[in-house]
Amino acid sequence: MRERGLYRVGIDVGGTFTDLVAFDEETGELLNIKIPSVPRNPEEGVISALRQLLESRDPDSIRLIGHATTIATNALFGQIDLRLPKTAMITTKGFRDVVEIGRQRRAEVYNLFFKRPPVLVDRRHRYEVEERTGSDGTIITPLNKVDVEKALDDIEREGVESLAIGFINSHVNRSNEEEALNIARERLHHVQLSASSRVSGGYREYERFSTVVVNAVLTPIINRYLSKLEVDLKAIGINKPLYVMQSNGGMATAEVVEQRPVTVVESGPASGVIAAAWLGWLVRRQEVISFDMGGTTAKAGTVRARVPEVVQEYEVAGKVHMGRLLKGSGYPVNFPFIDLAECSAGGGTVAWADKGGALNVGPMSAGAEPGPVCYGKGGTEPTITDANLILGRLNPSSLLGGEMRIFPQLSMRALDKLGKELGMGPDEAASGVVRIANSMMAKILRIVSVERGFDPRRFTLIAFGGAGPMHACPLADDLQISEIVVPLNPGMFSAMGLLAADFFHDYSHAHMSMLDKVDPVAIEKLFDEMEHEGREALLSEGVGPGAMSFQRQIDLRYLGQSYELTVDVSAPFDADSMRSSIEAYHRRHGEVYGYSAQDEPVEMVNVRLRAVGTIQKPTLAEVSALKKEAVPISERLVYFEGSELWLKTPVYERRGLTPGNILKAPAIVEQYDSTTVLYPGWVASVDKNGALILGREKQR
Repeated sequence: MRERGLYRVGIDVGGTFTDLVAFDEETGELLNIKIPSVPRNPEEGVISALRQLLESRDPDSIRLIGHATTIATNALFGQIDLRLPKTAMITTKGFRDVVEIGRQRRAEVYNLFFKRPPVLVDRRHRYEVEERTGSDGTIITPLNKVDVEKALDDIEREGVESLAIGFINSHVNRSNEEEALNIARERLHHVQLSASSRVSGGYREYERFSTVVVNAVLTPIINRYLSKLEVDLKAIGINKPLYVMQSNGGMATAEVVEQRPVTVVESGPASGVIAAAWLGWLVRRQEVISFDMGGTTAKAGTVRARVPEVVQEYEVAGKVHMGRLLKGSGYPVNFPFIDLAECSAGGGTVAWADKGGALNVGPMSAGAEPGPVCYGKGGTEPTITDANLILGRLNPSSLLGGEMRIFPQLSMRALDKLGKELGMGPDEAASGVVRIANSMMAKILRIVSVERGFDPRRFTLIAFGGAGPMHACPLADDLQISEIVVPLNPGMFSAMGLLAADFFHDYSHAHMSMLDKVDPVAIEKLFDEMEHEGREALLSEGVGPGAMSFQRQIDLRYLGQSYELTVDVSAPFDADSMRSSIEAYHRRHGEVYGYSAQDEPVEMVNVRLRAVGTIQKPTLAEVSALKKEAVPISERLVYFEGSELWLKTPVYERRGLTPGNILKAPAIVEQYDSTTVLYPGWVASVDKNGALILGREKQR
């Protein structure tokens, strides 16, 4: 018998597992499916998870599908089965080397052998044409159409799959660029086209050119992936819209993403922060830190007043050191990204001993194949998961509800070997692995809080991912965070963000002027133009006028500074809103840098607008408080590195807990997709939505 219901489905493809969460809009219940990812064919994992869901449900019961994917990032990182398409670029005469010269940044200052990332467009495929637009938008030299035609002739002969068009100063006047785009559109019917002024409105030429090149490179890859996925969905009877998570934390239709694939480079990590913002709203916490520890990495983000913090530029496929992205190691992209810090500390991160006999954790990961040693798939190097297993935190019989077999003896053998290299026993080696991993993850929590000017003691930590709740207590102790929230489905929680995200479309326009000399009428006109564009995009996605809103922002900086901060601005843009934005800028500068210069002149750099299509947020089914005593299902010895003791620890089953239950430390809470470890000094309670609320015992 097939079950009834109307479902929103979110599918997050991670490096180790593919997670599906289905939300029943009629009952508020959640359904979870977790299967190993297929790294070389990620769409296979998506379809396999959906097939499991449809074993007892009709395809017509699915109302929409939200999807987060890492395929764009994998392609730029050079995944072996993701061939980068042959891409060409047409640019202003004399500027074809801008994308290769870049900025004078060395990602590793003292590394004499450092190599910049490979260029995405070979020099021989970068074509120059005669044209010139002045910095004020004046057309100095009209577009030479003969040059364009010659370039297109060669592009056709070379079998180019995608073309980027980027002209100097096209951000202030796109007419020459649009003319070249129209000529190319008439000639190249089988080539994907990207124009810089349509992809990015930033004024820095290198960053804008880099953005359009990345977009051009990704367009064939993302189009093929999404087209195949949509065909596969129809093959199993699903004809509902496919929405994709963008890096800014908003959803967009597959059709929109196919035009601007650069917007989904950090699709997966963004969905986790959106889920944390949603849970913060549900449990009435305004300020939260999102902590996601999955199979390959750990990531942290900040949510203030239920709005995730964002950055306006990001380097995709760059290197990360101590949680920080190394400037100059990747490809700059001018697009809002949720502000994240990450480190190589996932469950599958490998621990190893160097030649000096020191213990190291990461950056290598066992990934989905072969995975941690305990998976029994051929892995030989111990991982963080193996360390937690032999320390008693993990139950070898409970992973994925017991569906996935675990071999603790393999973990013990691997950690015993590591311990001998370090001159210690396997337990001590495992404890060292956990300590180092916690130290690395505490750093990324500091990056998104203390280094951004926020006091972590004022925030609630939302811990999720398959491994996040195991490590949350010592991390909270390190940052003096007094409260932790563990969602109902922590190992699948990122997929939940796909069901709670609104539609976002971000637009920007460069406008450099001293703020006291800005023409408010001209800025209001820019906002109106961007609002019109955003309204049309939302209407095409089926968003009604009553569900639309428009958030206005401007980028400001003190005169002489090289980088700016973004502040909100009210409508209409007039003298009062300018005054308020200046005050907001001084405050934000003080938060970030520790000081503000009230007497310094302020310069406007960019005008920004976010078009938002609000969707109804999922509301979980509430259970009345029963307050019956929680009964453990078993008991085992667990090692707690803070007390350096093996403690007899009761083990509870998550689905057996009800609102009103209180758990005292030490305790273990097991469930289908994750394990929560309650360290000594902490106490946990269950709220009406089923979330675990952890707090320090002395404060209760």
